[in-house]
Amino acid sequence: MSELTRIPAPEGVAPAAQYSHVVLGTGRFVAVSGQLALDEKGALVGEGDPAAQARQVFENLRRCLSAAGATFDDVVKLTFFVTDTAHLPAIREARAAHIPDDRLPACSAVQVAALVRPEFLMEIEAFAVVDG
Repeated sequence: MSELTRIPAPEGVAPAAQYSHVVLGTGRFVAVSGQLALDEKGALVGEGDPAAQARQVFENLRRCLSAAGATFDDVVKLTFFVTDTAHLPAIREARAAHIPDDRLPACSAVQVAALVRPEFLMEIEAFAVVDG
């Protein structure tokens, strides 16, 4: 695990939700492409169910990070692309299963008109920093 430093919100910048404003890291940069709610066979998980899709997306992120020798402890940035911001609580719940509040990365959430297929409710990408 690389050395990561989370910096609280600078004076005058109030956080809108649960995340770190700034995360500093030293080491190897890992970029994980946006993950969708697909299982290992490429089948959709949780059609119409944001909680099920969020759980699958975070499982896919975990697998991708692991392939790069990283864990969620190494994640410095997450970006959530959602078709409806009403899905954000489900994403936060799935995130909490992998990342404790004291290790939250920087995060951005973007509502989009659509994703690559209409049945996808969210896509999440991650950036991590690992040792050496």
